Amino acid sequence: MKKFLKEIYPYIVIVVVVVIIRTFFITPVVVDGPSMEDTLYDNELLLLNKISYKISNIERYDIVVIQEKDEKIIKRVYGLPGEKIEYKNNKLYINDQETEDNYATNETSDFTLKDICAASLKKNEIVTEEDINKKCQDDKIPQDYYLVLGDNRKVSADSRYYGLVPKSSIVGKVSFRFWPLNKLGIID
Repeated sequence: MKKFLKEIYPYIVIVVVVVIIRTFFITPVVVDGPSMEDTLYDNELLLLNKISYKISNIERYDIVVIQEKDEKIIKRVYGLPGEKIEYKNNKLYINDQETEDNYATNETSDFTLKDICAASLKKNEIVTEEDINKKCQDDKIPQDYYLVLGDNRKVSADSRYYGLVPKSSIVGKVSFRFWPLNKLGIID
């Protein structure tokens, strides 16, 4: 019996280490759908870094994985806490300054933070226009919330649909693709 345990011990250690790494540090994720095209495509496999935001801040244009109810969605961060963000005439404005949006693959319909706030309210409850006007007065993203968009705006269900994303729903950052092999490497 001791000989058997001695032989199996290295395998048990390997399994435990793999489980710990996958649970707390890095895990694979699969792109589901076309919302991040032309950056990411359906069924591509990425590595999700779960500890990156425990040691650093979420930054604009990071590609993040968000836990939304029982599914994980992949989007790009555009709006940070304390910022005013809007789209007018297919142009991105952050704190009233026009900002380059090099990732959008098609036109983005106009929206303001009030529209995003209204989307959050409508998703969670039945509201009237009066409710929206009362609850969506602030024109800046609250602390610990982020505005996320897909790169393929025509088909992306993102903050325009879900509303602002709380930091607690952001599982981690993706920056490495390992499938398909011809695209293996760092993601921009």
